[in-house]
Amino acid sequence: MRVSLSDFRFAVCAAACLGLSVHGALAEPTNASGYPIDLPTTLRLAGAQNLQIQIAREQLKEAEANRSSALEKFFPWIAPGVSYHRRDGVAQAVPAGTISDAHFQSYSPGVALAAQMDIGDAIYTSLVAKQLVRASDHALEAQRQDIVLSAAQRYLDLARAKAVVDTASDAFQTSRDYQQQLHGAVEAGIVFKGDELRVQTQTKQYQILLRQAIEQQRVTAVDLARILHLDPRIELVPQDSGLTRFTLVETNLSVDMLVERALATRPELGQSGALLAAARDSSKGAVYGPLIPSLTAQAFGGGLGGGPDGGPSHFGAEGDYLVGLTWKIGPGGLFDPGRTRATKARLAEAELSDTKLKDEITSQVVAGLAHVQSLSDQIELAEAKLTAATETLRVTHERKQYGVGIVLEDIQAQQDLALARSDYLNSVAEFNKAEYALSKATGGLAAPPPR
Repeated sequence: MRVSLSDFRFAVCAAACLGLSVHGALAEPTNASGYPIDLPTTLRLAGAQNLQIQIAREQLKEAEANRSSALEKFFPWIAPGVSYHRRDGVAQAVPAGTISDAHFQSYSPGVALAAQMDIGDAIYTSLVAKQLVRASDHALEAQRQDIVLSAAQRYLDLARAKAVVDTASDAFQTSRDYQQQLHGAVEAGIVFKGDELRVQTQTKQYQILLRQAIEQQRVTAVDLARILHLDPRIELVPQDSGLTRFTLVETNLSVDMLVERALATRPELGQSGALLAAARDSSKGAVYGPLIPSLTAQAFGGGLGGGPDGGPSHFGAEGDYLVGLTWKIGPGGLFDPGRTRATKARLAEAELSDTKLKDEITSQVVAGLAHVQSLSDQIELAEAKLTAATETLRVTHERKQYGVGIVLEDIQAQQDLALARSDYLNSVAEFNKAEYALSKATGGLAAPPPR
């Protein structure tokens, strides 16, 4: 009986350890309302359905519309219409200057073509609007990468939560089976009752951990659904374990090469550069824009008709033309030092923000690389720890005695194995998340390699 019990416990624990590498591939939705999802699907949905990305797209459309409005300032506007004028009362004759009663009317149908063009303002406003469109375009890409990173990391959290549930379930089942075996031995009078109670305590603890793990999986699924803009009432269930180690960035490259790549490709820097160019054009516009005169042009083509009451009425063609150049002096024009200082301050602020962003990106790359390298070492240590814990449980089961010490050793070995598996799961999951973060830091997110 002792031999079969020991062999049974070892077989269950060995199967649990082997399940660490294959269970994720065989996982099925836990309930009928579950929605199976994998990492590639998560990445596609993140780029298509996330509300923040949709907001960024609308902001880009707004910037493009504002640029179109800025370009329209270079074109005149047309005003077709009809005017009617009637005069009753006295009027002064020209050139005699006499005043007499006057009763007459006139009407003037036609089309007016008018343009009030502040040339300097239009030029620099259009340049600024062009740079703001570029900034919005880069902002959209930056937002997309942020959301893809968030979705990928949350999916990996969900895969880890599912693996933790599986691990806790295996530990609970193993401990419960052990408890049942000891219960039979207690009834046979060959095992101390206290040993059974110790294992029973352990079984209840594993049951608590299992319930907590199930809760964490559900909460993580809700958070992922929020990012993907899906119905959180439908539980997302990972189709793969997400715990196969993969590499997105060549960590054998020097940190200088990774930083250089990041500074050349990060969309946030493209956005910052466009905003800096816009601030520079705005500053030039405040200085040089007022030197360019505003153009006023007006042309009217139509006819004029009318005459005195009771008298003859006449109608004929009429045309009026007006062209003028003006300079604005004062606020918004020449000799406006406040406007000039304000635009220079905004330019200096944009330059400082660009420098600050470059420092932040450099720090992200350096810290991200150190994190990935550290987690790579931690995975190797966790693997060694898992191997040692598995071997410890095996040799513990070889002891064919039911003394108090043996049962305590068995409980401790099982706890050590469960802890080792948990550490390994966390190390791999955190490594994959760090790989995505480093990929984002260096300027590009890629899908994980085929498994």
